[in-house]
Amino acid sequence: MIGHDLPPREEMVDAFLRRDAAYEGVFFTGVRTTGIFCRPGCAARKPNPENVEFFATCRDALLAGYRPCKRCFPMEPLGGAPGWLRPLLAEVEADPTRRWRDADLRQRGLDPGRVRRWFRAGYGMTFHAYSRSRRLAEALGRIRRGEAVARSAFDAGYDSLSGFQEAFRKLAGDAPTARKDAPVVKVTRIPTPLGPVVAGATDEAVRLLEFADRRMLPTQLQRLQRRLGAVLTPGDNPVLAQLHRELDEYFAGRRLSFEVPVVASGTPFQEQVWGELRRIGAGETMSYAELARRVGRATAVRAVARANGDNRVAILIPCHRVVGSDGKLTGYGGGLWRKQRLLDLEHGLIAGERLLDAVVIGGS
Repeated sequence: MIGHDLPPREEMVDAFLRRDAAYEGVFFTGVRTTGIFCRPGCAARKPNPENVEFFATCRDALLAGYRPCKRCFPMEPLGGAPGWLRPLLAEVEADPTRRWRDADLRQRGLDPGRVRRWFRAGYGMTFHAYSRSRRLAEALGRIRRGEAVARSAFDAGYDSLSGFQEAFRKLAGDAPTARKDAPVVKVTRIPTPLGPVVAGATDEAVRLLEFADRRMLPTQLQRLQRRLGAVLTPGDNPVLAQLHRELDEYFAGRRLSFEVPVVASGTPFQEQVWGELRRIGAGETMSYAELARRVGRATAVRAVARANGDNRVAILIPCHRVVGSDGKLTGYGGGLWRKQRLLDLEHGLIAGERLLDAVVIGGS
């Protein structure tokens, strides 16, 4: 990822001492007395401010002689599962029907409390709730393929049909037979240099992409579920795999536009605004007033701004490219620092493309 300027030292010291996770990806902190560097939100005991220095990237910290913290794992992608947890996640995906107990975790050398804390922080649910959701998703998939409800329930690991039906009602608010044709939105977390994002997709298109720490995320999930009449379950599919790959390329400076299919469902006015957002090219910005003019609602700047804020597919529908009339950054649910970093990244990509074109033309 392209480098960036650091905030003022006083701001970084304050964020580090408060363990402010909103600064994840903005800076790393090197502790001179231990020789270790950490994330801003590291839970380790905080040193005296005079004993810390700050770096924009892990590379800078490593070159300065610091080694990564073994508590916050600053070398791991933000939002990615730590190495100690990956084998467990692989087992869950290999057999989503399995019932897990704390004893199973201990048998694998895992502390159930540590696993629970990670899943609560990463997914907003315990590990056992996550595995139950995967089991439900497996049963729903069988029903959608035409299997009888009872057989699907037992094949997915449920001891009784009534137990399955009750679990399904808690997830989807209805009986499984009534929802067998409902769209299934698989939801997963994708690590990025600006923090983890929560992505949701059907087998046809991306439906959701939000930064995991955005306050509106639970509301956006509920709106998506209501609008589509969908069932949301943890999981993966080819669309999410493509999204993950293209996001990696984007943040690595190798992609200017996205090819993964996107469908954003909203009111006709919202969809009109979101469609216009997708016409703003990388490296460009547009004011809210200009956006309102382009959708034929020149006097409805506030309504356009609300529709912009209601966008639930960040980055791909680039609401970060809309700025104030004076060019200043305003109104981004993922945080203004992320908006600035996205714009800096795209400006750098465009500058690189122009330099490459100049070299090619000059050498021809």
